Amino acid sequence: MINVSQFRELIIVPTLKDIGLYSPSAEELLLGTAIQESNLTHLVQLDGDDNPYDDAVGFYQMEVGTHADIWDNYFNTRPEYAEYILQTCNVASSKPHVSCLAYNLRYATAMCRIHYRRVPDALPEPGDLEGMAAYWKTYYNTASGAGKVEDYINNWNAYLTRSFG
Repeated sequence: MINVSQFRELIIVPTLKDIGLYSPSAEELLLGTAIQESNLTHLVQLDGDDNPYDDAVGFYQMEVGTHADIWDNYFNTRPEYAEYILQTCNVASSKPHVSCLAYNLRYATAMCRIHYRRVPDALPEPGDLEGMAAYWKTYYNTASGAGKVEDYINNWNAYLTRSFG
């Protein structure tokens, strides 16, 4: 299990600041997303097939299609974000392979933040755990996704209790 304080302080916060998208709300939402999606343990979705990069990848379990959509569509009209990510995350390719989400924590964090940046609704206020959970469910997991708001809240509380107990 990764140390949540170190992940937050050494990966989430500096990455968000370096790409110009830091806020306390974004920090909390990304930490909660990683806890919910992967328990900060799994780097690829556990689906039992031979290709680890065909479903969801990284601590944020970003879907392969979402990753492609950000590069193919969102960055076309916002190239400055692509530049920030490539420079901040030490990514050499102009369109990184989805596998970067598994081995480059800064890249995965930046891409998760960009995914949420595409949402027109404002982020919930810091400390609003129910609001964060609902936001994650609506904009990251989606209405048809298997995750539940209650799971997000329970996993957040359990993880932070284990980490800071």
